[in-house]
Amino acid sequence: MDDTHRTPYVEFLRLRTNGVELHAAAAGPPDGPLVLLLHGFPEFWYGWRRQIGPLAAAGLRVIAPDQRGYNLSDKPPGTAAYALDTLADDVLGLAGALGRGRFAVVGHDWGAVVAWHLAGRNPERVERAAVLNGPHPATVRPFMRARPSQMLRSWYAAFFQAPTLPEWTLGAGDFAWLRASLARSARPGAFSADDLRRYRDAWARPGALTAMLNWYRALARHGPPPRPPRIRVPLRVVWGDRDPFLDPRLVEAGLALCDRGEAFHLPGATHWVQHEEPERVNRLLVEFLTAAPPARA
Repeated sequence: MDDTHRTPYVEFLRLRTNGVELHAAAAGPPDGPLVLLLHGFPEFWYGWRRQIGPLAAAGLRVIAPDQRGYNLSDKPPGTAAYALDTLADDVLGLAGALGRGRFAVVGHDWGAVVAWHLAGRNPERVERAAVLNGPHPATVRPFMRARPSQMLRSWYAAFFQAPTLPEWTLGAGDFAWLRASLARSARPGAFSADDLRRYRDAWARPGALTAMLNWYRALARHGPPPRPPRIRVPLRVVWGDRDPFLDPRLVEAGLALCDRGEAFHLPGATHWVQHEEPERVNRLLVEFLTAAPPARA
């Protein structure tokens, strides 16, 4: 099945960046302010399907890539190809391929990790950043040491470090574990049977599962910067507090590294906040992304 889910407002591009070619969904006026939507594990651009239209209707030029290793994008071998700096450079290169010097970034889960990193590392390029249920990468290990309960929530990240076994486990039974994990960890009805079929098709692409897991393996082996820079650009966190994977107190740990950070907790939402409360999330994103441009950091 072709995952280029046709809608009236989405077109599909292939963009060269940082030595790879990435597939991306695009919408909105070509001359509108650029916002890049970064999905997490185990999704692809389709995870933003409820956000792309409303953001484009607000006048934004929206690009939602399949990040490297996912779906129709390139899947370079080896864990080093998925180091955090490399993932961030992909995003800078996407903006460059579109002729843009500065842009806004929105990330969920692993995409949020990349967005946090970009906001601190590249304030000259990132105008503002929004993160949904994804921690600042430098806060996770200290947080787990202080609160071992987070280590239990993150057990799967340790399991993913093993060779071969995670691929076998996640792929068995037509990706039964991944499909069940999405369904169990979200509100009932957040993912339809058609949604799960689309995800399954993306996971089944040659090399995709190993590449997706290599994001976890690369972070464990290469790690985040030991002394992250302060984040001086405006940053908004939107967090579903019923996240079974991530403690909501990670929000404040990340905001402690920000000069202009703010948080919105959605107490009834889970990790999949943009699927479960799209109208609230879209309002918060449009309000933030269309505000007057901030002063340069």
